[in-house]
Amino acid sequence: MPRVVPDQNSKFTNEEFFRKLSRECEIKYTGFRDRPHEERQARFQNACRDGRSEIAFVATGTNLSLQFFPANLHGDQRQVPSREYVDFERETGKVHLKAPMILNGVCVMWRGWIDLQRLDGMGFLEYDDERAQVTHTDRKPHNHVRVGLCWG
Repeated sequence: MPRVVPDQNSKFTNEEFFRKLSRECEIKYTGFRDRPHEERQARFQNACRDGRSEIAFVATGTNLSLQFFPANLHGDQRQVPSREYVDFERETGKVHLKAPMILNGVCVMWRGWIDLQRLDGMGFLEYDDERAQVTHTDRKPHNHVRVGLCWG
């Protein structure tokens, strides 16, 4: 079974799931909900610096486990994410994030920002045409995402 669908752009454009998530909407950090807020803030920042985090689209309840690295086309060891993917300096009190992934067989880029105090922000998905072309032709390992629903 292929990891990407043959007509990724059509699927991204026509499926309600992608249409909803391609509009900028409210997101929140979902990690360590049982811990005090100050600890969650520290854990979120550390996770971002390590190149990962868990977020949810509030309106749909869609949870994503994100990796903030370029598409890993050659199996190289990952290191600290670059400022292109995790940017604490762009805007005071916020971190701007970018995460490429294959979601439901479609190459997408998740983009967003999260307020470092409140642990919420705004985010959206966009179709990653460049990566879709490479992925469809070479079928090498890529970043994949776990998707879940949260109704809380």
